[in-house]
Amino acid sequence: MQHSTLGNKRFVPKALATLLLPLALVVGAAHAQEKEERKYDDVQTKQRQAVGQKCGKVLEGVQELTEAEKWNQARPALEGAMSSCTTSYEKSQVYNFLGYVYYSLDRYQDAINTYKKMINEPEVDERQAINTRYTVAQLYLVLEDYANAAKELEAWMRVSPIVGADAKVLLGQAYYQLGRKGDALKLVEEAINEQEAKGNLPKEGWWSLQRVIYYERNDFRKTVDILKKLIRHYPSFSYWRQLGGMYGELNQEMNQLVATDLTYLAGNLDQERQLIGLAYMYLGAEAPFMAARIIEKGMKDGKIKRTGENLEILGLAYQQGQDAKKALPILEEAAKSSGKGSLYERLSGVYLDLDQNEKAVAAARNAINRGGAKRKDITYMNLGNALINLHCYNDAISAFRNAANDERSAKYARQWIEFAEREGERRAKLIESGAQIAGCKKV
Repeated sequence: MQHSTLGNKRFVPKALATLLLPLALVVGAAHAQEKEERKYDDVQTKQRQAVGQKCGKVLEGVQELTEAEKWNQARPALEGAMSSCTTSYEKSQVYNFLGYVYYSLDRYQDAINTYKKMINEPEVDERQAINTRYTVAQLYLVLEDYANAAKELEAWMRVSPIVGADAKVLLGQAYYQLGRKGDALKLVEEAINEQEAKGNLPKEGWWSLQRVIYYERNDFRKTVDILKKLIRHYPSFSYWRQLGGMYGELNQEMNQLVATDLTYLAGNLDQERQLIGLAYMYLGAEAPFMAARIIEKGMKDGKIKRTGENLEILGLAYQQGQDAKKALPILEEAAKSSGKGSLYERLSGVYLDLDQNEKAVAAARNAINRGGAKRKDITYMNLGNALINLHCYNDAISAFRNAANDERSAKYARQWIEFAEREGERRAKLIESGAQIAGCKKV
């Protein structure tokens, strides 16, 4: 707060607490007065005014009430003080106190209106007026009135002898909320560059605002650079998580995996979506057992729901890890839960690996009939192979012909058709000759 003068006695209400601005971004409030940066040596001021004895006595009583935080008593005392405080300068001091009282009562709009009256008094102390305009801007930010906040800050900058980095960021916050993101970025970068030039560490909120603007511009490389600075100077696993996301945008999968896994190992990755995402990264990095371990632990801890979709991913991890025995019960549970054709498609492959051919045939046909198989050609290949194992060569040939309709499986399907034809003929002749060998077991 500003000072008022009564002879040699100075009235100093308690300083305004740092205003926590309700911005969508957590960028931190600027210091209320920037005491270390703002200097007034070169400001042309009017001759120092004094508060008369009668007015001074009233303000002295108010001083005691404000120090005791008796705001509801201080307010009417100040509202009635105008009969004793009649000069323009004295009125400015009353408005100064009253604005602070309204602020302390959380009546921010009344505080703004009162501070403006103080600024508009002809004999107001110019330095007080400059400081107060900055306070008014902060109060507008509290009210989320960003247009007026920007207007007051711009007016303050025109008259303030020194505009510090905090004030630039504060105006940058207002500009950001008004959609003037280019202007916001320019101001915040000026503030950061000024501090770095002085060998000072920029505030965390400044880099945070800069990071968000670059992210919204899809400049992910610049966003990564800023996140690295935040991690270095303001360590937080939330920044590691964001860094992992940015590496994903840049298709730097291994960097993404490292950043995300570090967050997981520190216990700061606990949402289902995040854990499943990390499991997919391990699958992509050809480390399926790590993916399975993450999902199993997540399910055990109650962080990952045991849904058909999540069970499918777990089964896929075991399947990719060539552990069919572990994959089988998981995929069976998933298929029972969701009934999706894609799950029966996976099951057909697992049953085939475990030489459970009849179940492989049933699962493959289920996948085909239900629809939704991601690789229908592979499903037909599984079906054909299971049928060959059951010596049903004509049915197998039919399955392989369906698989051959997809170019991705056509070469191998034709090879299997040739094998099935030869083997079918050979076994048919053996049976005709009286050989006691198994024939086709219809399933």
